[in-house]
Amino acid sequence: MSISPNVPNPQESYHYESSGTPRWIVVLFVVLFAALAVLGYAGHSVQSRMDQDLTKAQEQNKILSAQLEQANSRIADLKGHLEVTEQKVGMSQSEIAKATSRAEAIRKEQVASGQKLAAQLTEVQKESAEKIGAVATEVGGAKKDIEATKSDLEATKGKLERSLGDMNVMSGLIARNHDDLEDLKRRGDRNYYEFTLAKAKSPQRVGPIQMNLSKTDPKKSKYTLVVFADDRQIEKKDKTSGEPIQFYVGNSRNGVFEIVVFTVGKSQVTGYLSTPKDGAAAPAAAPAAAKPTS
Repeated sequence: MSISPNVPNPQESYHYESSGTPRWIVVLFVVLFAALAVLGYAGHSVQSRMDQDLTKAQEQNKILSAQLEQANSRIADLKGHLEVTEQKVGMSQSEIAKATSRAEAIRKEQVASGQKLAAQLTEVQKESAEKIGAVATEVGGAKKDIEATKSDLEATKGKLERSLGDMNVMSGLIARNHDDLEDLKRRGDRNYYEFTLAKAKSPQRVGPIQMNLSKTDPKKSKYTLVVFADDRQIEKKDKTSGEPIQFYVGNSRNGVFEIVVFTVGKSQVTGYLSTPKDGAAAPAAAPAAAKPTS
């Protein structure tokens, strides 16, 4: 007695049909532009901090300038007192020498303060320039990385394509060879199992299912195989290489399983099985004498 398959109705098939640009590509572009916004905000924040540091340095310069003015005022006062003192009768030469020495000391303090202030301003300007230059370098490098990622994405998108499967469900991105399959694996959208399936009496396990190759036609690149899964035998007859053949496994209907064959040989085919990431596949059915269903 044959076990009838759980064939999805047209509404279920339509539920899995996708059109337009894949959602992950839109998400990736959003992430890229968000990354650019974050980098721009970070650069702006660092620039603001540099401006604050420079403002503090300028305020310190004002304080030192005020101190310098006070010193100059003190020198002027001392000079004035000195002139008055010299005019006084009876001023000793020792007192004049002390006043002159004090004025010279103040002058030296003034020179030292001016040199110290100039050194502080030079250091602040140097640190600000270094920090701003480092931020500009980081932002420029990040922009180059993002542009390279966008270029790689566009190249991969142009190389891979979608196709309508034999159940009239729009497939995921289809790989045409081993290199394309490696690109799909790196994306991580689905699980991929590459296989070389030879004609044999016993089925061969591939990922969560088993398959048996029953017929090949290399000239027409056609083949026929039987899928054993979910207590069913599903025959896929006279399929063409590059055509996604589809079926469902389990009751969750989290996504369609797909088989794509790269090459059809005289007694074997090579290709891969693609399964949903979040779909818990049921165990492969044991080969039985049941009549295959398509």
